[in-house]
Amino acid sequence: MPLEVLNKIKPFIVTVIVITLIFISYLYYNYNPSEYKIFPKCPLYSFTGIYCPGCGSQRAVHQLLQGHIIDGIKHNFLIILLIVILLYDTSIKLGKIIFNKTFKNLLHNSKTSFTVLIMVLLFWLLRNINSYPFTILAP
Repeated sequence: MPLEVLNKIKPFIVTVIVITLIFISYLYYNYNPSEYKIFPKCPLYSFTGIYCPGCGSQRAVHQLLQGHIIDGIKHNFLIILLIVILLYDTSIKLGKIIFNKTFKNLLHNSKTSFTVLIMVLLFWLLRNINSYPFTILAP
């Protein structure tokens, strides 16, 4: 795809992404995923009874948008890692736009990716151990 075409459609793509995020935020703010069937259920949990690393994330997002930080984190502790990564990556990209300077993104490092992978896998394993204190990690 020629660069000129990409530069012309880039604002459109950004607009679509922003509108989609606003709509999804509206849904999660106004409708509790625990109470409405419009939200998808985890297929892994539905078929096996095993919590995946993302189980509870929809309820966590709803609680966070409602301003209930602790309740949101209780649904999925991994949401903290997601928020940190998203804030970090966004700040790197905004820094590039604002200061017209490229900053080193630590997320584009194999050691960082491996560390995040290990954290997610450990969280997945530990939240499925059915004894205290690991039951705290279950959604």
